[in-house]
Amino acid sequence: MTSGALVLLALAIPFAAALLIPLAHRRPNLREAITLVAAGALFATVCLILGAVLAGERPAAGTLEVVPNLEIGFLVEPLGMIFACVASTLWILNSIYSIGYMRGNNEPRQTSFYVCFAVALAATMGIAFAANLFTLFLFYEILTLSTYPLVTHKGTEAAMRAGRIYLLLLIGTSMTLLLPAIIWTGALAGTLDFVPGGILAGKASPALTGVLLGLFAFGIGKAALMPIHYWLPAAMVAPTPVSALLHAVAVVKAGVFSVTKVVVYVFGIDFLAETGASQWLVFVASFTLVVASVVALSKDNLKARLAYSTVSQLSYVVLGAAMVAPASIVAAGMQIAMHAVGKITLFFCAGAIYTAAHKTEISDMAGIGRAMPVTMIAFLIGAVSIIGLPPLGGAWTKWYLSLGAVESGDLFVIGVLFVSSLLNIAYLLPIVARGFFMPPRGSEADGETRIKEAPLACLIPLCITAFLCIFLFFQAGPIQALLEEMIVDSQAALAGETDGGAAELQELQQ
Repeated sequence: MTSGALVLLALAIPFAAALLIPLAHRRPNLREAITLVAAGALFATVCLILGAVLAGERPAAGTLEVVPNLEIGFLVEPLGMIFACVASTLWILNSIYSIGYMRGNNEPRQTSFYVCFAVALAATMGIAFAANLFTLFLFYEILTLSTYPLVTHKGTEAAMRAGRIYLLLLIGTSMTLLLPAIIWTGALAGTLDFVPGGILAGKASPALTGVLLGLFAFGIGKAALMPIHYWLPAAMVAPTPVSALLHAVAVVKAGVFSVTKVVVYVFGIDFLAETGASQWLVFVASFTLVVASVVALSKDNLKARLAYSTVSQLSYVVLGAAMVAPASIVAAGMQIAMHAVGKITLFFCAGAIYTAAHKTEISDMAGIGRAMPVTMIAFLIGAVSIIGLPPLGGAWTKWYLSLGAVESGDLFVIGVLFVSSLLNIAYLLPIVARGFFMPPRGSEADGETRIKEAPLACLIPLCITAFLCIFLFFQAGPIQALLEEMIVDSQAALAGETDGGAAELQELQQ
């Protein structure tokens, strides 16, 4: 099978699962088996595509012309490859976790849950492999619509209100800001294709470039820049596997991935650096990551605290893209992977605590680590990765962001990162300390504490994701190499070179 056919297969597998799952709605074991088989097949397909990309290929699938000069097309480049690997890997773990969570809490409408989840993963693959802005926009909207039923899954008034906010902000920003930005870009550049080095150099003034970048940055509402962020904490009424999908597997990652891809392949790193048109975005991202962390400190509900943590952590990606330095672009791409495994670990732990102990408020979790030691140790590992301390994967993001700040001259960003790290410590580590070192309250304080972990289907995935937080610290090299290859592609395209990429890559690595 050709690499182009594999790209189409990666899109077809989750869509096929979405069609087959309803046929097994009366047989839960079969329904969940279809989900797991599809997740495994997608992962295997993405691994085959990764092999081709590592060998220097850029797999492409045949385009479908919708109207003249408007095509649906797919092309795999390094950044999209990383995003696809993250999403396909975590779909397997999230599917296993969902079985334990949905059954353990007797959640309703489980068949529709798995169907929407599969469609969301198909949309994620479409975003990751999009060859142009039109294709990205199409699958971006499919992702929004397919996740709306997941946000409103519980059917309560709070869930329906959260769903309305979700649609209003995400559809509203994409239609009023993102779509005009795409049309404007097409009119200026004469194309919507993602091209190494960008398509706007020499075709837009610095002022116009800044305006266009603003339309993209805020129009891609899934990136959750303030003030376009409220949909994210509001959506925490959804079941925990949905929260994991929103925060780690697909939705927010689709947002920050899209911002980064637009910066690299539409504006171009060198063009933005020359014009200084992205400098304002550095300040907006810095503001968001600090203020969201401060708000997280005030939240007693565990999922709400993690939600504002995500708003803050997403801004690391936008910040890296906005500084448009080679090291900061590497940081942006790395954060997509590092934050995904760290934050999904934290949400898995939150769901496990709810399933086993029915606790949602941090103030009620005194002594929870004595009853659920495995869960809380995994929570500690995920928290330290989010904070950015070695030997956890999140440390690499802050390292490369700091290097990028030096390269771009934005030295104040180093101070912002330091303050952010302190805030991360302040809102995450006390949860662990309360769980292990404070005595249980009320009736739980009587007698000997008994170990009561969540079902194995919940426990195993959170242990694996915690392990991945450690693994990615020691195995970050391939991610770094792919991202540097993306930068070399852009520089070679601008220089008109076809065979100088290896020397530039060696210089970057030094």
